[in-house]
Amino acid sequence: MNERLLWRNFDWALCIVVLLLTGIGIAMVYSATANTIDLYDYWSRQATFAAVGLVGMVIVAFIDYRHLEMLAPPAFLAFVGMLVAVFIFGESQGTGSQRWISIGGTLVQPTELGKFLLIIFMAWYLSWFQDRMYKLQYLIVALILLLGPLVLIYLQPNLSMTLTYAFLGGTLILIGGIRYWQLFLLVGSAASAVPILLATLHGYMLQRLEMFFSPGSNPEGEFNIDQALIAIGNGGWLGRGFGHGSQNQLHFLRVRHSDFIYSVISEELGWVGAMIILALLLFVVWRLLRIADRAQDQFGRLLATGVAAIIFFQTVVNVGMNLSLLPVTGLTLPFVSYGGSSLISMLLAIGLAQSVVMRRRKLEFD
Repeated sequence: MNERLLWRNFDWALCIVVLLLTGIGIAMVYSATANTIDLYDYWSRQATFAAVGLVGMVIVAFIDYRHLEMLAPPAFLAFVGMLVAVFIFGESQGTGSQRWISIGGTLVQPTELGKFLLIIFMAWYLSWFQDRMYKLQYLIVALILLLGPLVLIYLQPNLSMTLTYAFLGGTLILIGGIRYWQLFLLVGSAASAVPILLATLHGYMLQRLEMFFSPGSNPEGEFNIDQALIAIGNGGWLGRGFGHGSQNQLHFLRVRHSDFIYSVISEELGWVGAMIILALLLFVVWRLLRIADRAQDQFGRLLATGVAAIIFFQTVVNVGMNLSLLPVTGLTLPFVSYGGSSLISMLLAIGLAQSVVMRRRKLEFD
Protein backbone atom coordinates (compact mmCIF):
# COMPACT_ATOMS: atom_id res chain seq x y z
CA MET A 1 0.00 0.00 0.00
CA ASN A 2 1.61 3.27 -1.11
CA GLU A 3 2.33 6.18 1.22
CA ARG A 4 -0.31 8.43 -0.36
CA LEU A 5 -3.05 5.89 0.30
CA LEU A 6 -1.82 5.43 3.88
CA TRP A 7 -2.13 9.17 4.52
CA ARG A 8 -5.63 9.16 3.06
CA ASN A 9 -6.69 6.52 5.57
CA PHE A 10 -5.01 8.24 8.53
CA ASP A 11 -7.66 9.15 11.13
CA TRP A 12 -7.06 12.89 11.36
CA ALA A 13 -10.07 13.49 13.62
CA LEU A 14 -8.64 11.11 16.22
CA CYS A 15 -5.19 12.68 15.90
CA ILE A 16 -6.49 16.24 16.30
CA VAL A 17 -8.50 15.40 19.43
CA VAL A 18 -5.53 13.59 20.98
CA LEU A 19 -3.33 16.61 20.24
CA LEU A 20 -5.94 18.89 21.78
CA LEU A 21 -6.16 16.79 24.95
CA THR A 22 -2.35 16.67 25.20
CA GLY A 23 -2.11 20.44 24.79
CA ILE A 24 -4.78 21.02 27.44
CA GLY A 25 -2.89 18.65 29.72
CA ILE A 26 0.36 20.62 29.36
CA ALA A 27 -1.50 23.86 30.13
CA MET A 28 -3.21 22.40 33.20
CA VAL A 29 0.05 20.91 34.48
CA TYR A 30 1.54 24.40 34.15
CA SER A 31 -1.32 25.89 36.16
CA ALA A 32 -0.98 23.20 38.82
CA THR A 33 2.80 23.50 39.26
CA ALA A 34 3.97 26.96 38.13
CA ASN A 35 4.06 28.44 41.65
CA THR A 36 5.62 25.35 43.25
CA ILE A 37 9.41 25.56 43.36
CA ASP A 38 10.01 21.81 43.21
CA LEU A 39 7.54 21.34 40.34
CA TYR A 40 7.81 24.55 38.33
CA ASP A 41 9.40 22.86 35.29
CA TYR A 42 6.97 19.93 35.13
CA TRP A 43 4.96 21.53 32.34
CA SER A 44 8.07 21.78 30.13
CA ARG A 45 8.92 18.18 30.92
CA GLN A 46 5.38 17.21 29.93
CA ALA A 47 5.82 19.11 26.66
CA THR A 48 9.04 17.18 26.02
CA PHE A 49 7.30 13.88 26.79
CA ALA A 50 4.52 14.90 24.41
CA ALA A 51 7.00 15.66 21.61
CA VAL A 52 8.71 12.28 22.07
CA GLY A 53 5.34 10.52 22.22
CA LEU A 54 4.04 12.22 19.09
CA VAL A 55 7.13 11.27 17.11
CA GLY A 56 6.72 7.72 18.38
CA MET A 57 3.03 7.78 17.45
CA VAL A 58 3.81 8.68 13.84
CA ILE A 59 6.57 6.05 13.60
CA VAL A 60 4.32 3.32 15.03
CA ALA A 61 1.46 4.37 12.73
CA PHE A 62 3.58 3.82 9.64
CA ILE A 63 4.79 0.41 10.76
CA ASP A 64 2.45 -2.27 9.49
CA TYR A 65 0.84 -3.58 12.68
CA ARG A 66 0.80 -7.10 11.23
CA HIS A 67 4.60 -7.20 11.57
CA LEU A 68 4.16 -6.92 15.33
CA GLU A 69 2.76 -10.45 15.53
CA MET A 70 6.24 -11.98 15.29
CA LEU A 71 7.50 -9.59 18.00
CA ALA A 72 4.62 -10.22 20.42
CA PRO A 73 6.05 -13.24 22.33
CA PRO A 74 9.61 -11.83 22.84
CA ALA A 75 8.17 -8.40 23.77
CA PHE A 76 5.93 -10.04 26.36
CA LEU A 77 8.86 -11.96 27.82
CA ALA A 78 10.89 -8.73 27.97
CA PHE A 79 8.03 -7.05 29.81
CA VAL A 80 7.77 -9.86 32.36
CA GLY A 81 11.56 -9.65 32.74
CA MET A 82 11.28 -5.94 33.55
CA LEU A 83 8.61 -6.67 36.16
CA VAL A 84 10.90 -9.26 37.74
CA ALA A 85 13.70 -6.67 37.74
CA VAL A 86 11.41 -4.21 39.51
CA PHE A 87 10.53 -6.88 42.08
CA ILE A 88 14.22 -7.64 42.78
CA PHE A 89 15.91 -4.23 42.73
CA GLY A 90 13.30 -1.64 41.84
CA GLU A 91 13.03 1.80 43.44
CA SER A 92 10.11 3.17 45.45
CA GLN A 93 10.71 6.92 45.14
CA GLY A 94 9.54 7.28 48.73
CA THR A 95 6.03 6.04 47.94
CA GLY A 96 6.35 2.70 49.70
CA SER A 97 5.69 0.87 46.43
CA GLN A 98 8.55 -0.58 44.39
CA ARG A 99 7.48 0.40 40.87
CA TRP A 100 10.47 1.96 39.08
CA ILE A 101 13.79 0.80 37.64
CA SER A 102 16.67 3.00 36.58
CA ILE A 103 17.64 2.69 32.92
CA GLY A 104 20.62 4.85 31.98
CA GLY A 105 19.98 7.06 34.98
CA THR A 106 16.32 7.61 34.04
CA LEU A 107 13.57 6.14 36.19
CA VAL A 108 11.10 4.09 34.14
CA GLN A 109 7.82 2.58 35.28
CA PRO A 110 7.48 -0.65 33.24
CA THR A 111 3.77 -1.00 33.96
CA GLU A 112 2.95 2.03 31.79
CA LEU A 113 4.75 0.74 28.71
CA GLY A 114 3.59 -2.75 29.65
CA LYS A 115 -0.03 -1.88 28.86
CA PHE A 116 1.07 -1.27 25.28
CA LEU A 117 2.99 -4.57 25.17
CA LEU A 118 0.19 -6.55 26.82
CA ILE A 119 -2.30 -5.37 24.18
CA ILE A 120 -0.01 -6.60 21.41
CA PHE A 121 0.65 -9.94 23.08
CA MET A 122 -2.94 -10.72 24.06
CA ALA A 123 -4.17 -9.65 20.61
CA TRP A 124 -1.60 -11.95 19.03
CA TYR A 125 -2.51 -14.95 21.19
CA LEU A 126 -6.28 -14.50 20.86
CA SER A 127 -6.13 -13.98 17.10
CA TRP A 128 -3.59 -16.76 16.49
CA PHE A 129 -5.79 -19.27 18.30
CA GLN A 130 -9.08 -17.66 17.33
CA ASP A 131 -10.60 -20.87 15.98
CA ARG A 132 -9.59 -22.82 19.12
CA MET A 133 -10.61 -20.44 21.90
CA TYR A 134 -13.78 -22.47 22.43
CA LYS A 135 -11.54 -25.17 23.92
CA LEU A 136 -11.01 -24.75 27.65
CA GLN A 137 -7.26 -25.35 27.56
CA TYR A 138 -6.65 -22.32 25.34
CA LEU A 139 -8.66 -20.08 27.65
CA ILE A 140 -6.71 -21.40 30.66
CA VAL A 141 -3.40 -20.66 28.93
CA ALA A 142 -4.57 -17.10 28.18
CA LEU A 143 -5.51 -16.62 31.85
CA ILE A 144 -2.18 -18.01 33.06
CA LEU A 145 -0.26 -15.70 30.73
CA LEU A 146 -2.27 -12.77 32.04
CA LEU A 147 -1.92 -13.85 35.67
CA GLY A 148 1.89 -13.67 35.59
CA PRO A 149 2.08 -9.87 35.12
CA LEU A 150 -0.91 -9.36 37.43
CA VAL A 151 0.84 -11.08 40.34
CA LEU A 152 4.12 -9.23 39.80
CA ILE A 153 2.35 -5.87 39.62
CA TYR A 154 0.23 -6.63 42.67
CA LEU A 155 3.37 -7.47 44.66
CA GLN A 156 4.92 -4.03 43.98
CA PRO A 157 2.26 -3.28 45.46
CA ASN A 158 0.11 -1.54 42.86
CA LEU A 159 -3.58 -2.42 43.13
CA SER A 160 -4.86 0.20 40.68
CA MET A 161 -2.57 -0.97 37.89
CA THR A 162 -3.38 -4.60 38.71
CA LEU A 163 -7.06 -3.84 38.19
CA THR A 164 -6.24 -1.97 34.97
CA TYR A 165 -4.40 -4.97 33.55
CA ALA A 166 -7.18 -7.30 34.68
CA PHE A 167 -9.79 -5.12 32.95
CA LEU A 168 -7.68 -4.89 29.80
CA GLY A 169 -6.96 -8.61 29.64
CA GLY A 170 -10.54 -9.54 30.51
CA THR A 171 -11.94 -7.23 27.81
CA LEU A 172 -9.67 -8.69 25.13
CA ILE A 173 -10.52 -12.25 26.17
CA LEU A 174 -14.24 -11.46 25.99
CA ILE A 175 -13.87 -9.88 22.55
CA GLY A 176 -11.60 -12.74 21.48
CA GLY A 177 -14.52 -15.10 21.00
CA ILE A 178 -15.03 -17.19 24.12
CA ARG A 179 -18.28 -19.09 24.67
CA TYR A 180 -20.99 -18.22 27.19
CA TRP A 181 -20.12 -21.15 29.45
CA GLN A 182 -16.51 -19.98 29.43
CA LEU A 183 -17.70 -16.51 30.38
CA PHE A 184 -19.55 -17.89 33.40
CA LEU A 185 -16.44 -19.87 34.34
CA LEU A 186 -14.33 -16.72 34.02
CA VAL A 187 -16.68 -14.68 36.20
CA GLY A 188 -16.86 -17.46 38.77
CA SER A 189 -13.08 -17.69 38.93
CA ALA A 190 -12.77 -13.93 39.41
CA ALA A 191 -15.39 -13.99 42.18
CA SER A 192 -13.62 -16.84 43.97
CA ALA A 193 -10.37 -14.84 43.91
CA VAL A 194 -11.91 -11.84 45.72
CA PRO A 195 -11.50 -13.30 49.27
CA ILE A 196 -7.82 -14.04 48.52
CA LEU A 197 -7.36 -10.51 47.25
CA LEU A 198 -8.99 -8.98 50.33
CA ALA A 199 -6.90 -11.12 52.65
CA THR A 200 -3.63 -9.98 51.05
CA LEU A 201 -4.32 -6.26 50.66
CA HIS A 202 -1.48 -4.02 51.82
CA GLY A 203 -1.96 -1.30 54.42
CA TYR A 204 -2.45 1.67 52.08
CA MET A 205 -4.95 -0.34 50.00
CA LEU A 206 -7.06 -1.09 53.06
CA GLN A 207 -6.92 2.56 54.13
CA ARG A 208 -8.25 3.73 50.76
CA LEU A 209 -11.08 1.22 50.80
CA GLU A 210 -11.89 2.16 54.39
CA MET A 211 -12.00 5.87 53.49
CA PHE A 212 -14.38 5.13 50.64
CA PHE A 213 -16.76 2.79 52.45
CA SER A 214 -16.56 4.51 55.87
CA PRO A 215 -16.34 8.29 55.37
CA GLY A 216 -14.92 10.06 58.40
CA SER A 217 -12.90 7.06 59.57
CA ASN A 218 -9.60 8.61 58.44
CA PRO A 219 -9.82 12.45 58.42
CA GLU A 220 -6.16 12.93 57.52
CA GLY A 221 -6.32 10.50 54.61
CA GLU A 222 -9.59 12.00 53.36
CA PHE A 223 -8.18 15.55 53.27
CA ASN A 224 -7.29 15.44 49.58
CA ILE A 225 -10.64 13.94 48.62
CA ASP A 226 -12.40 16.75 50.48
CA GLN A 227 -10.21 19.35 48.78
CA ALA A 228 -10.94 17.82 45.38
CA LEU A 229 -14.69 18.09 45.98
CA ILE A 230 -14.29 21.69 47.20
CA ALA A 231 -12.31 22.53 44.07
CA ILE A 232 -14.96 21.00 41.82
CA GLY A 233 -17.69 22.88 43.68
CA ASN A 234 -15.76 26.16 43.50
CA GLY A 235 -15.61 25.97 39.72
CA GLY A 236 -19.33 26.35 39.13
CA TRP A 237 -20.43 26.49 35.51
CA LEU A 238 -17.56 28.41 33.91
CA GLY A 239 -14.76 28.16 36.48
CA ARG A 240 -12.60 30.69 38.24
CA GLY A 241 -10.30 31.17 35.27
CA PHE A 242 -7.03 29.60 34.20
CA GLY A 243 -4.48 29.84 37.00
CA HIS A 244 -6.99 31.26 39.51
CA GLY A 245 -8.27 28.19 41.33
CA SER A 246 -7.86 28.69 45.09
CA GLN A 247 -7.53 25.00 46.04
CA ASN A 248 -4.98 24.57 43.28
CA GLN A 249 -2.93 27.76 43.57
CA LEU A 250 -2.87 27.73 47.39
CA HIS A 251 -1.75 24.08 47.36
CA PHE A 252 -4.67 22.72 49.38
CA LEU A 253 -5.07 20.09 46.64
CA ARG A 254 -2.24 17.56 46.70
CA VAL A 255 -1.02 15.53 43.72
CA ARG A 256 -2.87 18.14 41.67
CA HIS A 257 -0.68 17.73 38.57
CA SER A 258 -1.43 14.02 38.13
CA ASP A 259 -4.07 12.07 40.08
CA PHE A 260 -6.29 15.09 40.84
CA ILE A 261 -5.80 17.20 37.73
CA TYR A 262 -9.48 16.73 36.87
CA SER A 263 -10.33 18.72 40.02
CA VAL A 264 -7.97 21.48 38.85
CA ILE A 265 -9.74 21.53 35.49
CA SER A 266 -13.16 21.64 37.16
CA GLU A 267 -12.17 24.53 39.43
CA GLU A 268 -10.48 26.68 36.80
CA LEU A 269 -12.51 25.81 33.69
CA GLY A 270 -15.79 24.97 35.42
CA TRP A 271 -18.38 22.33 34.72
CA VAL A 272 -18.40 23.23 31.03
CA GLY A 273 -14.63 22.78 30.69
CA ALA A 274 -14.68 19.50 32.62
CA MET A 275 -17.48 18.15 30.44
CA ILE A 276 -15.60 19.15 27.30
CA ILE A 277 -12.59 17.14 28.50
CA LEU A 278 -14.83 14.13 29.15
CA ALA A 279 -16.49 14.51 25.76
CA LEU A 280 -13.10 14.60 24.02
CA LEU A 281 -11.95 11.46 25.84
CA LEU A 282 -15.17 9.64 25.00
CA PHE A 283 -14.76 10.74 21.38
CA VAL A 284 -11.33 9.10 21.38
CA VAL A 285 -12.82 5.86 22.78
CA TRP A 286 -15.63 5.93 20.20
CA ARG A 287 -13.18 6.54 17.37
CA LEU A 288 -11.01 3.64 18.50
CA LEU A 289 -14.01 1.32 18.59
CA ARG A 290 -14.87 2.44 15.06
CA ILE A 291 -11.34 1.52 14.02
CA ALA A 292 -11.77 -1.89 15.65
CA ASP A 293 -15.03 -2.42 13.76
CA ARG A 294 -13.37 -1.60 10.42
CA ALA A 295 -10.16 -3.59 11.01
CA GLN A 296 -9.28 -6.08 8.30
CA ASP A 297 -8.40 -8.90 10.70
CA GLN A 298 -8.90 -10.12 14.26
CA PHE A 299 -5.42 -9.00 15.33
CA GLY A 300 -6.11 -5.40 14.31
CA ARG A 301 -9.58 -5.52 15.84
CA LEU A 302 -8.21 -6.60 19.20
CA LEU A 303 -5.38 -4.04 19.10
CA ALA A 304 -7.78 -1.13 18.65
CA THR A 305 -10.21 -2.55 21.23
CA GLY A 306 -7.41 -2.86 23.77
CA VAL A 307 -6.39 0.78 23.35
CA ALA A 308 -10.03 1.86 23.73
CA ALA A 309 -10.37 -0.29 26.88
CA ILE A 310 -7.37 1.33 28.59
CA ILE A 311 -8.48 4.89 27.87
CA PHE A 312 -12.07 4.19 28.92
CA PHE A 313 -11.10 2.43 32.16
CA GLN A 314 -8.58 5.05 33.26
CA THR A 315 -10.97 7.88 32.44
CA VAL A 316 -13.83 6.35 34.43
CA VAL A 317 -11.63 5.50 37.43
CA ASN A 318 -9.78 8.84 37.54
CA VAL A 319 -12.91 10.98 37.21
CA GLY A 320 -14.80 8.73 39.63
CA MET A 321 -12.00 9.13 42.17
CA ASN A 322 -12.03 12.93 41.83
CA LEU A 323 -15.80 12.94 42.37
CA SER A 324 -15.49 10.56 45.35
CA LEU A 325 -17.58 7.98 43.47
CA LEU A 326 -14.72 5.47 43.50
CA PRO A 327 -11.82 4.76 45.90
CA VAL A 328 -8.64 6.81 45.44
CA THR A 329 -6.19 5.24 43.00
CA GLY A 330 -3.00 6.25 41.27
CA LEU A 331 -4.45 6.06 37.75
CA THR A 332 -3.87 9.12 35.61
CA LEU A 333 -6.31 10.90 33.30
CA PRO A 334 -5.24 9.84 29.78
CA PHE A 335 -3.26 12.48 27.84
CA VAL A 336 -3.94 15.12 30.52
CA SER A 337 -2.25 14.11 33.79
CA TYR A 338 1.48 14.63 34.27
CA GLY A 339 3.67 11.59 33.66
CA GLY A 340 6.21 10.76 30.96
CA SER A 341 5.75 6.98 30.91
CA SER A 342 1.97 7.33 30.89
CA LEU A 343 1.77 9.98 28.17
CA ILE A 344 4.30 8.36 25.86
CA SER A 345 2.70 4.92 26.18
CA MET A 346 -0.76 6.39 25.46
CA LEU A 347 0.50 8.16 22.34
CA LEU A 348 2.25 5.00 21.16
CA ALA A 349 -1.03 3.14 21.66
CA ILE A 350 -2.83 5.72 19.49
CA GLY A 351 -0.14 5.18 16.85
CA LEU A 352 -0.88 1.46 17.01
CA ALA A 353 -4.57 2.13 16.37
CA GLN A 354 -3.64 4.46 13.50
CA SER A 355 -1.59 1.67 11.96
CA VAL A 356 -4.71 -0.50 12.01
CA VAL A 357 -6.99 2.09 10.41
CA MET A 358 -4.42 3.01 7.75
CA ARG A 359 -4.58 -0.59 6.57
CA ARG A 360 -8.28 -1.13 7.10
CA ARG A 361 -10.78 -2.78 4.81
CA LYS A 362 -11.84 -0.72 1.83
CA LEU A 363 -14.95 0.71 3.42
CA GLU A 364 -15.98 4.30 3.89
CA PHE A 365 -14.67 5.73 7.17
CA ASP A 366 -15.78 9.09 8.49
